[in-house]
Amino acid sequence: MSNREEFDRDSISNTLMIAIGLSLVCSIIVSSAAIVLKPIQKQNEDLFRQQIILDVAGLMQPDVDINQLFEAIETRTVDLETGTYAEESDADISISIPVDLDEAGIGQRPRYVPVYLVKDGSDIEQIILPVYGKGLWSTMLGYLSLAPDGNTIRGLRFYAHAETPGLGDQIDKEPWRALWVGKEVYGSSDEPEIRVVRGPVPAGAPNPQHLIDGMSGATLTGNGVSGLVRYWTGPHGFGPYLKNFREAG
Repeated sequence: MSNREEFDRDSISNTLMIAIGLSLVCSIIVSSAAIVLKPIQKQNEDLFRQQIILDVAGLMQPDVDINQLFEAIETRTVDLETGTYAEESDADISISIPVDLDEAGIGQRPRYVPVYLVKDGSDIEQIILPVYGKGLWSTMLGYLSLAPDGNTIRGLRFYAHAETPGLGDQIDKEPWRALWVGKEVYGSSDEPEIRVVRGPVPAGAPNPQHLIDGMSGATLTGNGVSGLVRYWTGPHGFGPYLKNFREAG
């Protein structure tokens, strides 16, 4: 029997064996790379999150170490069921949102959520809340900054969305973001009254402190922003937690 008969390199079985072997080697390489790079990816994600939080708080400074700037911010965990602080918990508990309360269009939310307190010594200067909800094309993710009265808005910053370029993407542009500064979430009750209107806020409109100019051609995106802010500041979101600040004056 010839060597070619014993081992035919062009045979289908040999081709399959080589392909399978290469696939296994590639899988091992990819898996190993993922394991090695995971801590680096996590570190980059944490730095990006810290940068956005610093940005919405107005504390971001160029050429200054992010970790150093973030020392002014205390991270706490809030139990949304009680509106009180909880011990750090890895518990992944999801709560279904009743349809009539789900203005954010997200279906469910975690029970334990981090909040970020900008502090000057022992005094709280800002309360920064993670907020997210359904937009026109995507889930919009951002942070809402409030004054220590638990009512006055200091800033709103979105860091992930897929809204229409030139229209809905104005949510992440400085001119529209600036419209939120100084507005108030609540009126005389614990229900949020803040909302984005269609077009400019009319002259002489009642309670203009709760109204934000809409974006031309992006009514649905504006509705989505209204919904997510109202949900997360409402009774099923951070409402009970923020009520403690309002009652404290």
